[in-house]
Amino acid sequence: MWQGAARYPDPSVQALDKSFEKYCQRLAAVELLFTGCRWAEGPVWFGDARCLLWSDIPNNRILRWDEETGATTAYRKPSNFANGNTRDRQGRLLTCEHGTRRVTRTEYDGSITVLIDRFEGKRLNSPNDIVCRSDDSIWFTDPPFGISNDYEGDRSESELPANVYRIDSSTGKATVVASDIKGPNGLAFSPDERTLYIVEGRETPRRLLAFEVIRDGNRLGKRRIFAVADDGGALDGFRCDEDGNLWCGWGMGSAELDGVVVFSQTGERIGRIALPERCANLCFGGRRRNRLFMAASRSVYSLYVNTRGCV
Repeated sequence: MWQGAARYPDPSVQALDKSFEKYCQRLAAVELLFTGCRWAEGPVWFGDARCLLWSDIPNNRILRWDEETGATTAYRKPSNFANGNTRDRQGRLLTCEHGTRRVTRTEYDGSITVLIDRFEGKRLNSPNDIVCRSDDSIWFTDPPFGISNDYEGDRSESELPANVYRIDSSTGKATVVASDIKGPNGLAFSPDERTLYIVEGRETPRRLLAFEVIRDGNRLGKRRIFAVADDGGALDGFRCDEDGNLWCGWGMGSAELDGVVVFSQTGERIGRIALPERCANLCFGGRRRNRLFMAASRSVYSLYVNTRGCV
């Protein structure tokens, strides 16, 4: 059984550059909130309910952890092998589902609206990760990971390339915004929404790409390589803080790589949070959005940090 740090500061929180020190809470340590998943993914914070939701993909469920009681319960089972989750600007849950190959919205009354399951008459692959921009548009990645096996979905053939899509909030129409990425995975906007970062999950080594967002917010422009996992680590899901730093799930290969790697907005590695398991995805939450929630293989961990996550 994993045991957290016995004293402060937590040695698992490591500054790779002096600039990271200001983001560390000296009197905070990594906490284990829950264990018992098969593959934890897609954490999303609900501040109005003071709870965290996340997907346990192979177990076909979404779990809920309550801040007030510390209890974890099943929020949705079956979940259609849900993966990535986020909230729209009206506070509703948006979910990527492998099993049904669709993106859904959970309404206030609990009913589910299908936002998209096909593009140009063909079935999506297995929507993976999802974000919502301030104009209410929804952006998601659609690699074939969830249809490549019967563990995280149902094995099937791809009908579409592995695209990145944008759903317009007013028309509901979907457009392809990127189509030449090998295994598009995690994605997030910079604080000013002028850059969209996307993980290229099937490139060797894995890469984090940065795309210019065209002024109208409907399209992507020039792209550049922002960071490369040249140590063999597996970049996965990530989120930006208010200063534009990227907090990235990391792992695979050596156990010494498991946890979170933090990049500055210029692409330098400035910090690391060592975990006993590979971290697949994360989000910021808590009353001040200064609590980092990390979905890591079989477990979910948290850490208070000295910054706030982007909305």
